[in-house]
Amino acid sequence: MSALRRSRSRVAVAGAALAAVLAVQGCTTTQDPATDRPGGLGPRLARLLDDLVQQHGFPAAQVTIDGPGGHRVLTAGAGDTVTGAPIGDGARVRIGSNTKTFVATVVLQLVAEGKVDLDAPIERYLPGVVRGNGNDGDRVTVRQLLQHTSGLPDYLASGDPAVPPDPGSPQLRPDAEKIRWAHYESADLVRIAMSMPPRFEPGARSVYTNTNYILLGMLIEAVTGRPAAAEITARILEPLGLRDTYFPDPGETTMRGPHPRGYQDIDGARADFTDLDPSWAGTAGAMVATPADLNRFFAAVLTGKLLPAAQVDQMRRTVPFDRGEPGAGYGLGLIRQPVSCGKEVWGHGGSIPGFETRNGVAVDGTVVVVVVNQLPADHAAADAVAQVFNAAICS
Repeated sequence: MSALRRSRSRVAVAGAALAAVLAVQGCTTTQDPATDRPGGLGPRLARLLDDLVQQHGFPAAQVTIDGPGGHRVLTAGAGDTVTGAPIGDGARVRIGSNTKTFVATVVLQLVAEGKVDLDAPIERYLPGVVRGNGNDGDRVTVRQLLQHTSGLPDYLASGDPAVPPDPGSPQLRPDAEKIRWAHYESADLVRIAMSMPPRFEPGARSVYTNTNYILLGMLIEAVTGRPAAAEITARILEPLGLRDTYFPDPGETTMRGPHPRGYQDIDGARADFTDLDPSWAGTAGAMVATPADLNRFFAAVLTGKLLPAAQVDQMRRTVPFDRGEPGAGYGLGLIRQPVSCGKEVWGHGGSIPGFETRNGVAVDGTVVVVVVNQLPADHAAADAVAQVFNAAICS
């Protein structure tokens, strides 16, 4: 899973016949007609969404905007390449690393309750777990896990096609068929990580690492005595009424409710990758939500509906990190995202085989989620998704 970044994942571009179908289908909208005047937000976003499908090979793309202008949705392409049906307004998608912000929010709630110390070593809460090959839980703090400054190795491979797979590496490649259907416990994933040496000294820099958030999920369970998924549900989903958001049950491979299909390049061909066991993603990226629910969640985090002001302030203290646009910064499960109009924007984003989401909240109350149902094929495609997000958040 990744945060908002230039994707390095391989994806197949649509064939000529499919591209022709999508070009005819074009962009649909449920937004306020007043914004669809010539030169307005609607036509511009419609053109950008159509470009994602027709020029960059995504099966479908959707942008959902909430805030002062109400609820608006624009969609292009096919959420299902067999039926040609678009992504519906209110359809669920796999949200990948946006899961990390849910986890960070629960951890910071525990901090506010005096049950967790941000600057305590993870060894205090998970004795003996972060050990081996130079990894030392006495030297890694909760804050460093939240901010990706721990230096711990990642149990997931990079997914960069420019980096040949190391046949001797224990890292998981989630687009592999055997990984797709395998079930992993959090402890299994951490053991994979601990079989490798640290990447750098704790606190030296910030490198995005999924292992950090698997450990934070284990921390939540250790402190509360309940699974992290149950705490996320009780502390966030139920209070906010996010009925279309959930953490998959153990062994659950299909998606609940209305949802588009998600696609992945497998050996140069587009494959339906909607169904999978997301246990390899766990508390680093397994959750499912609608864009509208995701908008409500991020708005609630930033406006203090889930956390005291002191903890929101902690979340917004950023460091430079190795992903994202130039000028982006990683806080405690939140990313500060630079945009062309200069607005202050906070969000996260996520990638998982089948889906990518870009999202953020602007200080004026505008909240945006952009969804594509296949990972970008190259930097140009990733930049085109970013352009849609930028246009929507700067409206």
